[in-house]
Amino acid sequence: MANERIILGIDPGTTIMGFGLIKVINKKMEFLQLNELQLSKYDDHYVKLRIIFERTIELIETHHPDEIAIEAPFFGKNVQSMLKLGRAQGVAMAAGLSRQIPITEYEPKKIKMAITGNGNASKEQVAKMLQQLLGLKELPKNLDSTDGLAAAVCHFFNSGKVTVGKNYTGWDAFVKQNEERVKK
Repeated sequence: MANERIILGIDPGTTIMGFGLIKVINKKMEFLQLNELQLSKYDDHYVKLRIIFERTIELIETHHPDEIAIEAPFFGKNVQSMLKLGRAQGVAMAAGLSRQIPITEYEPKKIKMAITGNGNASKEQVAKMLQQLLGLKELPKNLDSTDGLAAAVCHFFNSGKVTVGKNYTGWDAFVKQNEERVKK
């Protein structure tokens, strides 16, 4: 019997959330899907968060991923943007955690390094490499979906390694690894 698992990769965002799915059979990747959730048409930030949560749950219920890989927010100068991005990531993580799916978080540079060998690669370079690796016929207009797919592929490449980022198997694991964020 083949060793099979599905990995959902998510690039969280409040304008566009990108996601990609791969199936791993034994030690080979197979492309399943990539897409994006357009959120720019909604003005209310809380509505966007609800939609991110609902769409992530829908992806989980449709594809039954065994693991989720999510891109960690990068540190920018705009504090408000960072807060919004962190909330989007948190809501996507909460959806996975609510279904007891292990989540691993990857820094953007680590994802780029895993895909292209260069931690400073552009979105276009990452997308082109994914196209070659997975035999994609064409690339989407927006590259947020390929960023989500890149998170899944990065997770595949890092599977079995001791240090793969922050790993959460449920709320208890999340709280234990983030005690400084918990009010007592």
